[in-house]
Amino acid sequence: MFNSLQVTLHITGLPPPTPASTSSAVPTDLTQARLKRQPDIQLPGGKCYISDLEVVSPDMLLVSNQSKRCVQLLDCLNGKVVSEVQLQGGPHRLCLTDRNTAAVEVGDRTIQMIKVKDKTLTKGKELTVSGTIYGLTSSRNSLVVSHNSQPWLEVISMDGKVLHQFDKSGKSQHFKYPDFMCTTPGGSVFISDNGTHTITKVDGQLNLLQTFTSPLLQRPWGITAVTEDQILVCSLGNNSLVLLQPSTNTMSTLLGKDEVIKCPYSLTYCPDQKKIYIASIFTDTINVCMMS
Repeated sequence: MFNSLQVTLHITGLPPPTPASTSSAVPTDLTQARLKRQPDIQLPGGKCYISDLEVVSPDMLLVSNQSKRCVQLLDCLNGKVVSEVQLQGGPHRLCLTDRNTAAVEVGDRTIQMIKVKDKTLTKGKELTVSGTIYGLTSSRNSLVVSHNSQPWLEVISMDGKVLHQFDKSGKSQHFKYPDFMCTTPGGSVFISDNGTHTITKVDGQLNLLQTFTSPLLQRPWGITAVTEDQILVCSLGNNSLVLLQPSTNTMSTLLGKDEVIKCPYSLTYCPDQKKIYIASIFTDTINVCMMS
């Protein structure tokens, strides 16, 4: 059930923005929603480690299966894997670059492109980057990558060309473990850092805009944008799901100890069905919540 606990954030960067206007274009208001647990989805084939997941259609999830070194297309209705591609290493972060293409981190410095067509996955080209990859998201026909060696960010083209960089020298020490990233419909990028217990907002050129902290954030990992002003975060340290609203400078707990989702690690949102899919760390189970 929705938990109304809410706190004001401590923010560095820009002055407090004006509240975002509401319109019919905004499909969901999580602040007014009630979350109802649905039956879990268990990945077939024995215990495995789901390192990331993305919605590709209302009934299909793309799953990064690190234990089995593959990316799988999962039918959410029957829990069956309808297609998979084997990879050279265990996949970690993944993101959609368009409706038919995904990018997945494989190994330390490789990004594998994967085509999604007619419920079939096939490998595309590979990109090589200059540092060990932590986080991955797409923004405006490019990829945004975070690195954990002297933590820094870069934007690369779909051909692997470096377009922008932030703090490659590591002098700012702004990040510690920038593990997960997401992109809003307007192109802003949000980065969760489970070392500094913060969420950072940058623009498409990696200009630092805001940094959010809150007592509700304890080891934030998975992060996804529901709307421009509604960002969902897995707070692994206190087994909760947190809603960040940048325009009002607040965070609230949507799922907490009463809902018993242990160690939430990654998540994705389906706008068509208003469902949130949450994977816990080192498990083969996907928790499902529906908004009402």
